[in-house]
Amino acid sequence: MSELIVSPLWLKKNIDDPNLVILDASQLANKSGIPVELDNVQIPGAVEFNLKRDFSLKSTNLPNMMLDADQFEQACKSIGINKSSKIVVYDNLGVYFSPRVWWMFKAMGHKEISVLNGGLPHWIVKGFETESKKTQRQKTGDFRSSFNENLVKNFDFIKENIRKQEFLVIDARASSRFQGTAPEPRAGIQSGNIQNSINLPFHNVLENGKFRSKEELIIIFENLKIDNHPLIFSCGSGITASIILLACELVCKNIKSVYDGSWTEWAEQTQ
Repeated sequence: MSELIVSPLWLKKNIDDPNLVILDASQLANKSGIPVELDNVQIPGAVEFNLKRDFSLKSTNLPNMMLDADQFEQACKSIGINKSSKIVVYDNLGVYFSPRVWWMFKAMGHKEISVLNGGLPHWIVKGFETESKKTQRQKTGDFRSSFNENLVKNFDFIKENIRKQEFLVIDARASSRFQGTAPEPRAGIQSGNIQNSINLPFHNVLENGKFRSKEELIIIFENLKIDNHPLIFSCGSGITASIILLACELVCKNIKSVYDGSWTEWAEQTQ
């Protein structure tokens, strides 16, 4: 498989592959204020991947933080994911939560994962079948984690990078939040930005819930003048950072990682 993104038609043609696992990463709310629809339907046979409930660290007050390798492995086994699984992940907003899940699996060493471009809305636009949401009882999988620490950056790394300026930090939040002229959606968190970071609002790489064409994405990243810099992607809590990381991965060969704590952690630690 190995494609970064796949189309609804590709998924429809391959839906009977015995190794295929379709993950539904939809959530009932989001911090970007995007209206949530299609909250009670899914692609047939999809397995719930509940980022908030099952795949975020509970031992911190920071939202959406990565599980450690053992925790991630056990959570994947519990929903029937195997080492041989070919995963396609989608959400009900088009492209929103699914790139975060893609990045998590990449960070845990699983290569066979793709994002459904356009997600559930475009699956439905193509006229393909859906079913009511249901809990799929799964056999325990044999998934194994192999954590790549180079893909995940923490507060100390970001702080040191301000001094060294070896990595370029790209922030996916709206420009008003990045510039400090609009409030953060999380109470008690100031708006603003990490010193020396640049801004690429996540919606700039999307059009009608899908990634823009490669030609358009090339221009977007050329205009940022990222050159060959290694990149760190950030946002409010690591969700939309993964959208622009995946968009960059489609067209750029730069080294890429995510600041997992993102602005929420940075603002708490520095304000």
